[in-house]
Amino acid sequence: MTYYADPTEKEIARAKLPHDIFLSNLIGNHILMFTAISTFGPTYMKYLFLVPLISFLALGYTYWRSSKVKREESEFVWAHWQVARRWSRFFMMILVLLVSVSTLGVLGHMYLGMMKEAVYAMIGGLGILPTLVSVLVLIVIESDSLHHARMGTLPKWALKRFLNIEPEPSQDD
Repeated sequence: MTYYADPTEKEIARAKLPHDIFLSNLIGNHILMFTAISTFGPTYMKYLFLVPLISFLALGYTYWRSSKVKREESEFVWAHWQVARRWSRFFMMILVLLVSVSTLGVLGHMYLGMMKEAVYAMIGGLGILPTLVSVLVLIVIESDSLHHARMGTLPKWALKRFLNIEPEPSQDD
């Protein structure tokens, strides 16, 4: 861990917020809500559109709010919002892929006569699988970012990328 400055408790709480929002979206929405809806069977599958909709709202808020945080106020808080913004942008692209593949699958079934099973395979393999893998990987990444925020630190790559500070070499390198 690399220390930048000793942030106050208020700054630590504000730096944790974007990571809390992002992790709540990933765990609560993409894992728990997706599982709850899909467990009820085919009659409730039409409600699965709520998962990416809620996710786009949470990611959009994170993206918007990260552009409003003032760097002059606290670079520590600003850098943590930028970390969350970076991963939000990546996950938003994954969700756009999911929605695009799903839309193409439905249109292919309706207008091109694709078999229902082929559409399920296409949506599952090209849309849902990359989304679920990304969710799991991002949970690990964001948990580490949340840990850094709690400790009052920034990851080395974030120090270099957002604050132009060369991290001190450690024994681990």
